[in-house]
Amino acid sequence: MQDAAPEPAPGRRRSLARDADSSRRVTLLELFFDLVYVAALALISRELFSDVSWHQALRALILLMAVWWTWVITTMATQVYDPERPAMKLLLVVVMFAALLMTTAIPQAFEERGIVFAVAYAGLHLGRGVVLAVNMRHEPRLRRRPRHFAAWFLVSSVFWVAGGICTGPAREALWLVALTIDYLGLWLAYPVPRRGRLPHTVLAVTPDHLAERYQQFVIIALGDAILVIGTIFSAGGSEAGNLAAFTIAFSSTLLLWRIYVHRSGELLAVAISAARAPGRYLQTAPYTHLVMVAGIVTSAAGFDLFLKQPTGTTPVGWVALILGGPALFLFGRSAFEYEVYSRVSWSRLGGLLALAAAVPPALVLPPLAVAGLAALVLTGVAGYDMSRSWNRPLEEPVPPH
Repeated sequence: MQDAAPEPAPGRRRSLARDADSSRRVTLLELFFDLVYVAALALISRELFSDVSWHQALRALILLMAVWWTWVITTMATQVYDPERPAMKLLLVVVMFAALLMTTAIPQAFEERGIVFAVAYAGLHLGRGVVLAVNMRHEPRLRRRPRHFAAWFLVSSVFWVAGGICTGPAREALWLVALTIDYLGLWLAYPVPRRGRLPHTVLAVTPDHLAERYQQFVIIALGDAILVIGTIFSAGGSEAGNLAAFTIAFSSTLLLWRIYVHRSGELLAVAISAARAPGRYLQTAPYTHLVMVAGIVTSAAGFDLFLKQPTGTTPVGWVALILGGPALFLFGRSAFEYEVYSRVSWSRLGGLLALAAAVPPALVLPPLAVAGLAALVLTGVAGYDMSRSWNRPLEEPVPPH
């Protein structure tokens, strides 16, 4: 049993910062917080297949990037601030409420509920930043962090709210500017005039916690695919074509999981610990995992299409979803592998080339056959991974420096 953390001196407020001996395991409240994103990803994938077009894909990407960023920044906060503290628990509950409010606005985010989505997003980030900045004001080493975060989100919130007020293409353009600011801020380590960037020592990392959190979100995304499979198939009967579509969809989901966890997924925590600058993973993992999550969400939208209509011709938009989902996932997985091993396996590149080569025949094949081609490529990638690692010890991570 761990020794209890020392009590603060009388009259001194206990900091939210993690103690050296505090638990690094993910808390039940963090897992409860993640439930919001099950609904959010399901609604975003529904937006994708409800109107298969490039314009709708752009809108879905904007929504996914916004929802993803609320999870990423909250996860970064629980790297530094102890989620077992009562004040931090309350903060997580409030953030969860705001994230759920965002989620409810997703179906009409580009219509009448755009302002709700924008205000909830901006309020979530700004409110969290203000609370943490106030709490950390007496902590010289950590007080810069929430201040820098809040400064960047204050700038982006102007574009979020302005976009929520505007309509049509103006909303999309303003929200893209806001997302650029938010994503660029983390990539640049939140520089502020006359104060510079946040050093890696301030971007604190607890390897086991960070790795576990990203693994859990990938499982949440795969859960969206399982939800689509179960819901659509249960409404479609048990004919041979539907059963074949069900089998291909389930197998594809299983293969996505297997490809993610192979080696790099298992060794992320070890790679973070071995890196010279562990804080770098806080600046790279959000982007690589975003691409993988986008691939899973796109694949789930593709599942909905061929589960409902396994026969007939396959429109170009359907081909983009059914083959593009696995391609996005493999691209993100390649970048993730580079994070851990400083190299990319030929199986990932071969899978991407095979999916690209499958596009011309897919245009004349039925949706079920196109899905079968995608599953075949994923099977090849997973099979190559298994044969290459059979009876071999785990390689030591070699993170890029």
